[in-house]
Amino acid sequence: MELIRAYFPEISEDQRLKFEALQDLYQDWNLKINVVSRKDIDELYLRHVLHSLGIAKVQKFRPGASILDVGTGGGFPGIPLAILFPETNFHLVDSIGKKIKVVNEVSEGLKLKNVHTTNARVEEIPGHFDFIVSRAVAVMPTFVHWVKGKIAKESKHELKNGILYLKGGDLTEELENYPKASVYDLQDYFKEDFFETKKVVHLPLKYKG
Repeated sequence: MELIRAYFPEISEDQRLKFEALQDLYQDWNLKINVVSRKDIDELYLRHVLHSLGIAKVQKFRPGASILDVGTGGGFPGIPLAILFPETNFHLVDSIGKKIKVVNEVSEGLKLKNVHTTNARVEEIPGHFDFIVSRAVAVMPTFVHWVKGKIAKESKHELKNGILYLKGGDLTEELENYPKASVYDLQDYFKEDFFETKKVVHLPLKYKG
């Protein structure tokens, strides 16, 4: 929890309490439905919460913006981002029902009013979103195919509407067909060794009506 306060000192008391509550909520639910590995539960704030918030170092979301979290798993990056941006709308999607059950329980436990969830494949989700976020659920070409036609027309942020993707390792080959992609090294924002190879990829996408 000290990690969150160190890198996001501006959080309110209410946000601090919500971030603090994550540990007990995930530990409790992980005993019933395993969504986070045992090692990762012990380092939840480093490996999941702070990693998710890496997106916020690249782009702060505006009030009223709409964000789609694809393959959210146990709620990452969506839940930490929803705590940090309480006036932004988050739609968390996963095709595995038990994972969405955990996300729902954690969201209700935190009393998050800005989180909506769906147990479905992303291709089945209607609507348009300012940004689509995710944590390495597929290689970029596959992911781009999944989210085709889901980007909103009007850009309201510093970065153009599109994908904000948490990835690791050498992405040269994976991104060779995406010249408009920008790669942000998380080690530029967080000093912990865990972030040495971690990145946020921004890929602007065009609106398709």
